[in-house]
Amino acid sequence: MAFECQRVTRVSKDLANSVEDSLQSQIESELNNLNFEIEATKSTLESKQLPCNDVLSNLHRSTITDLPPALISEILNCLDPKELGIVSCVSPILHRLASEHHAWKEFYCERWGLPIASAPLGAGFSDDKSWKELFVEREFRSKTFLGRYSIDVLYGHTEAVLTVFVLASAKLLFTSGYDSIVRMWHLEDGLSIASSKPLGCTIRAVAADKKLLVAGGTDGFIHCWRAVEVLPHLFDISGSEKQNTQFRLWEHEGPITSLALDLTRIYSGSWDMTVRVWDRALLKCLKVLRHSDWVYGLAPHDTTVVSTSGSDVYIWDTNSGCLLTVVNGAHVGNTKSLARSHTGDFLFTGGEDGAIHMYEIINDCTEANVLLVAAWIPHTGPVNSLAFEFPWLVSAAGDGKLSLIDVRKLLRSGRHTSGKRVSRVIEVEPPQRMLHGFECNLLSVDIGADRIVCGGEEGIVRIWNFSQAFEIERRARALRGIRLENRMRRRKLQTEMSSKGSRTDQCSVAAKKNPMNGNRSSVWHNKRGMSGKLKA
Repeated sequence: MAFECQRVTRVSKDLANSVEDSLQSQIESELNNLNFEIEATKSTLESKQLPCNDVLSNLHRSTITDLPPALISEILNCLDPKELGIVSCVSPILHRLASEHHAWKEFYCERWGLPIASAPLGAGFSDDKSWKELFVEREFRSKTFLGRYSIDVLYGHTEAVLTVFVLASAKLLFTSGYDSIVRMWHLEDGLSIASSKPLGCTIRAVAADKKLLVAGGTDGFIHCWRAVEVLPHLFDISGSEKQNTQFRLWEHEGPITSLALDLTRIYSGSWDMTVRVWDRALLKCLKVLRHSDWVYGLAPHDTTVVSTSGSDVYIWDTNSGCLLTVVNGAHVGNTKSLARSHTGDFLFTGGEDGAIHMYEIINDCTEANVLLVAAWIPHTGPVNSLAFEFPWLVSAAGDGKLSLIDVRKLLRSGRHTSGKRVSRVIEVEPPQRMLHGFECNLLSVDIGADRIVCGGEEGIVRIWNFSQAFEIERRARALRGIRLENRMRRRKLQTEMSSKGSRTDQCSVAAKKNPMNGNRSSVWHNKRGMSGKLKA
């Protein structure tokens, strides 16, 4: 029995030794293979002159901030303003790249054009501010049209006011109507600056920039005033100055109903069923665009001009004078009002049916496609006038009401997309705000500088001033910022206190495990006992 146990033990030892030898040989072979692969990799890297540390560091990159700034900038270029603002809150590097990105200038110019230093927007256009700060400031101002307002009433016209025009860059307001007098007002104070002599007929359209003021009469002429640089209010419409700055353009055969200006041209629409394009320098008619019915409105942009005639909407190429496309039957009855976005891609029309339609223009090489985006029916009377300043579309109608429609949700920045740039919706929200309480027929409206200006049959001009709402919202935002700062400070202090508390807990635990002031007598007694035994 003992022999058998010894034999089994010897066999088990031999088996263990053999297994250990085989495992060791296998491990050595694997290590040799691995060393061979490492040497081969090193030789390859040396042949390609790539240091191993750089390769390993490249392999460990896992965040977007490790990419080159130029590549990150191209990635950020694909975002919209909201997404770009969110990205700027992620890290200091992304905050710097996103805040200084050139896309903010594009976002701003898409919506409102280039800022003007003398615009009545306070410190919002300071040269010290970045494009992101300018964009945030202007976007913040656009929300004040939902806040409080005050109404200023301007008296001076003796008959119905048919047209109002806001020149926000100069803080000026121009009005005219059946009394054939063009009046100039200070936009912020509401004070009358000057008035023209009677022009001899009804004035249905007024347009202006910092160099030229034009008014269209029912006798078919365009009365013009050149700006006088030395005047603080630009135009000598009363003729008190000795300089002769007035002239007229004649060619229309019917009442002029709409006017518009750009840097080089004057656009005029008339009930003689034509739109005429004039050269501002030569004062000559360049193109005559003929329609099938009375022209009620026009809106130029770049090399195209949109006009409404009868119930139809026309889109023309101003260089060639060719008709690009027609939207037949845009409204039931006449399409009486027209507005266009700053980029020219979106149209807004108002008709006698009380409806407002929003269209998108998709330009191809030889033609333009027009798609219906949204429709509202906020009025029970004809929509006589429309005005647009991103994101607000304002309408004045025969039912004595003003509607404010926020089209922000219907627009989507698509600078890098080809094709449609609109979020398609079937149902749209009603107007965000209705201003009513006026029994008279509202005939004209314009928007600018935190104000909405409207004229009607009463012969008075009303200004809805939302600057008070802007100041209230600014103070509220400042208080929110202070509360957020205090909240972050308290959170930081709580974090520091909790970290200190955790340290004291760790020390107490360590003290319990290793007592410094425990019962030492037993130790010394033991030592004494041991020493006594040793002595004994």
